[in-house]
Amino acid sequence: MIILSFLFLLTATLYSSVGFGGGSTYLALLLIWDIPYLIFPVIALFCNIIVVSGNCINYIKAGNINFKILTPYLISSVPLAFIGGSLSVDKEIFEILLFLVLALAGVLLLMKFQSFDQKIEVYKKIPKILSILIGASIGFVSGVVGIGGGIFLSPILLLIRVDKAKNIATAASLFILINSLSGLAGQFTKASTINGIYDYWPLFFFVLIGGQLGNYLNLKIFPARILALVTSGLVIFVAIRMGLKLFA
Repeated sequence: MIILSFLFLLTATLYSSVGFGGGSTYLALLLIWDIPYLIFPVIALFCNIIVVSGNCINYIKAGNINFKILTPYLISSVPLAFIGGSLSVDKEIFEILLFLVLALAGVLLLMKFQSFDQKIEVYKKIPKILSILIGASIGFVSGVVGIGGGIFLSPILLLIRVDKAKNIATAASLFILINSLSGLAGQFTKASTINGIYDYWPLFFFVLIGGQLGNYLNLKIFPARILALVTSGLVIFVAIRMGLKLFA
């Protein structure tokens, strides 16, 4: 538990530094450590909520919020995150889904890193129906796997250039927080998920510390683009490690 707690601390620090919660990597670590399969989506979602709550407070205090960006995605993602979270998925299918999520997340984070070089301040509007479809897709996948989905939403919004990077980071953090709560509610419809969660309280404590540390690194020390690059490296490493576990 000591090594796992340290890895959770590291994950929370890196992910929170770029506005994310770290759910996908928590899940992979729990899977690698052979934590009981039925409980680790709940652990990952709780950790997500702890980390991004601090992100949301800091970003909103800084005035980097644009609800017009976020609302269409939440309308569809929240109910589908609940539905996805309530579904029972075989462990083998879950592992493959998680591997695919990690691999895609690593690529999208690299795109996020590249987006910091863009100086264009001409922003585009996405048709609401497209926003709703994107939100629904991310919400459902996030609910099934047990993540918040911001790691997908943020690079998409940055690629399309719908707003300033800081506003998108805030939107992604709120998206993660609200979807994690919805997905967690869905997980709680499966009675077996609550059993034994209290045994993992050190993980929640360490991600709380890591979340605050990550926010400090972002605001005071390292440029966000460097933190995004390091985080993408972590995600890709974990995806490769998990791929070897599954297919080697």
